[in-house]
Formats: sequence, structure tokens, C-alpha cells
Amino acid sequence: MKHAFYLAVTCVVVSVVPLANADERDSEKLPNIILIMADDLGWKDLHCYGNANLDTPNLDRLARDGMLFTNAYAASPVCTPTRAAMMTGESPARLNITNHAPGHPAGFQKPGTDIKTADWLRHLPLERVTIAEQLKAAGYATAFVGKWHLSHQPKNSAGPTEPELRAEHQGFDVNIGGCSFGGPPSYFEPYKIPNIAPEAVGDYLPDRCSRECSDFIRAHREGPFFVCWWNYSVHYPFQAPAELIRKYEARKGLGVENSTYAAMIEGMDRAVGNLLGSIDDLGLENETLVIFTSDNGPFAANVQPLRGEKGYLYEGGIRVPMLVRWPGKVQPGSQCETPVISMDVHATILDTAGLSPDPSNQPDGVSLIPILRKTGNLNRDAIYFHYPNYAFHKNNRPGSAIRIGDFKLIKRYDDDSVELYNLHNDISESKNLSEILPDKASELTNRLDSWLRETNASQPTRVVQ
Repeated sequence: MKHAFYLAVTCVVVSVVPLANADERDSEKLPNIILIMADDLGWKDLHCYGNANLDTPNLDRLARDGMLFTNAYAASPVCTPTRAAMMTGESPARLNITNHAPGHPAGFQKPGTDIKTADWLRHLPLERVTIAEQLKAAGYATAFVGKWHLSHQPKNSAGPTEPELRAEHQGFDVNIGGCSFGGPPSYFEPYKIPNIAPEAVGDYLPDRCSRECSDFIRAHREGPFFVCWWNYSVHYPFQAPAELIRKYEARKGLGVENSTYAAMIEGMDRAVGNLLGSIDDLGLENETLVIFTSDNGPFAANVQPLRGEKGYLYEGGIRVPMLVRWPGKVQPGSQCETPVISMDVHATILDTAGLSPDPSNQPDGVSLIPILRKTGNLNRDAIYFHYPNYAFHKNNRPGSAIRIGDFKLIKRYDDDSVELYNLHNDISESKNLSEILPDKASELTNRLDSWLRETNASQPTRVVQ
């Protein structure tokens, strides 16, 4: 796949089938919803996104059957904030869940700098109304499977304990594997994950999670159901089935750098294929909306032509794959180049179920239904990011960012500098235009600052020498 598809900001229809109109949608049965999110999967980590070195036939099929987004963004360059944004529809800045948990301690100062990291909330409070709670109240059966990472609460802290903050207390009827873990102790049984019952020794975690999703769907086939499958894959530890590792070992030097990482991607794709096969076998394909995306960029992978990776506000840290299949509603083989972000998934799912945001939430996303159903454009011209923290094992710089059209500005907190890039001409963010286009840099800085004030975003503090 060529990379020319990122040059515009309109949706390109590759094939055309009749779609139901809005009036027909109102009279339809509530659709089943499956939200699949990978962990640390980069924008270039799928074959359908142009990586010819990897085999991802099932996700490629999802792209052929639906819409592929070329400018989809995670809400944050690290996982916990994106997950909280997906659950509530609010930006990490507004939630003050801006870093992964547990992260550095409050007041952490990176050696060689004069700023202390902004403090942040390390769990999703029980009083927050989640998308699962809203769907459950609307009659959906709800299941969470996989990585939660929204329940970190130190044992000596006041308030609920970690188990009391897990997904089953946030609107999910079933929670399999969702706890405070950022990664599994092992991808092979015994997993040592507290809320996955032991089964066959040596079983691969993605396959197990896929079966759990399929079992739940069979039990609730009459619908409607909401299955939230947040993969532990492809987060470290890097572990994959031996036969897949051998397959990619043979491709080393031919574009594959890490054979185990490549094998993990195909292993996850295989598990997704098993779930999609179950949906087809049950005759539920035409009644089910499927959304696939990632929580942030990759931990250690080739992101070219993007710059950066997980933990960075460059495109490699926040631009992610996103695929949507909804038979009869989304045109097969279509692509969309409009910038979208994690909070939009929350808004889209609510809209799909005919629900409005809970009054206690201040949504930062917009429904993608007009784009998915080709009825209009999004009523938004900017998307925002706020990461005033340091990532573990990274040399990132705390900052915030805004994208308007082709332009993206990053504001740095360590030296108050800004970087301005034209992503149309420079997707690799190699040429800082802030001094060449000072008026544009000033415009985007002002817009970003206004949004940070509006969301009451936390800020790092400078240490007085």
C-alpha cells in the first residue's frame, strides 16, 4: 500500500454499496458492538497499512469489509490515558489521567532537567460513568476481556482497593483478565493473571481471550451485546507461538527486525480471526459493528515513515491503525483520511446505540457516524493531546500538541519551545516550521493554550534553583 493516502482530509470511497438512511437506522434493532483494542500496536504494524513483511490476513479482511482510517490517533502516547478516554469519552487532560500507571511518583524530576512532572490520577474513579454502564442500562449484555489497566490503587491509599476498581465494577457483566496489570506475566498458561481461571498449560493468551469473547457471544446471541476485548498483545514480554517465531526468523534481513514481535502481531491477528469466524458462524455478521484500533504507538518497532514511538507526541507515538466494519452501513473497501481520535470511538458507540453522553461527562469526541455512513463531515477542525509526564524507559519530553488540518504543533514544557510541522508535506516531522511560519505557530499555540485552560489540564512545575 502506498502512503499517498495521507495527503488529504476527506474520505475516499473505493467501492459502493447501498446504505440505510437515518430513518431506517432509527427503526432497526440495536446492533451488537465489538470493540477490539491492541496494546502497543503501531500504525505500520499491519499488512493492510502497507507492511508487506507481516501477515495479518484477518485484519486485512476487516479492512476489505469496512473502512480503514489513515489518520486515526490514540488519545495519548501511553496506554492508561487512552483507555480512560475510551471508557468516558473525555480527553486525558480533562480526566487528569495523563500517564500510565503506576508511573513515576508524584513530583518526579528527571535528572538533568528543572521541571517536575505533572501529577495525575492513576485509576478510573468508580463514580465516573463508563460506556459499559450506559450500554448495560440500555439493555446490552456487557463483557470485558483482556487488559484493563485502569484500576491501579496503592494498597496504602484511601478509597477502593485495586480489585474494587476493575471492569466488573464499571458496568461489565463479565470481566476476564482485566486488572491493574500493564502486561501479562506470561503469554502462555499459566498466565498468573488474577482473574483468568487456569485451563490448558501452554495455551496462548490471545487465543484464550478470543475464545472467552466467542463464548460470551454465543451465550448472548439474541443480543444486543457489547464485547470490549482489549488485547494484552503486543505489549512486552515479547512471547509468541514457536511456529510463528520460526516463520519470521526466516524473514530476518528481509524487512523483519524482531521475529518474536512480528510473530506476536500475527498471533493476535489469528485470534481476531477466530472471533470474526465465530460471529460469522452464528450468523451475526450483519448485526454487529466491529471496531479495531490500538492504544498508542509501538514500544520498539520500525515506525517509518513516522517519527517517534510509544511515549512520544510525534506521529509514531500517537498515530494508530483503526478499522471499522458494519455491514450495510459502512462501505466495504473504503478509506477515510479525516483525523479521528479515541474519544470519537466512545461517541460513535453511543450514537450507534441511540444514546446521548451521560450528563456527568464532558465529551471531547464526536460521533463518526456521518463519516461511516457517508452522510456528512465531522463538525470539528482540531484534535488535541496532553502528555505532561515522562514515560517509563523513554527519553520523551513532556508536552502537549494540536493538529488542525495539515498542521501539527507540539508545545514542550522543558524549555517552552514549540515545533510546527506540515504533515501533508512532512509526515516524518523532520522540518520544524515554527520560525518559518511564526503566525501559524502563534495561532496554533493560542488554540492549544485555550484548550488546556478549558480542560483544566495539569502542568509540570519548574524547580526554582
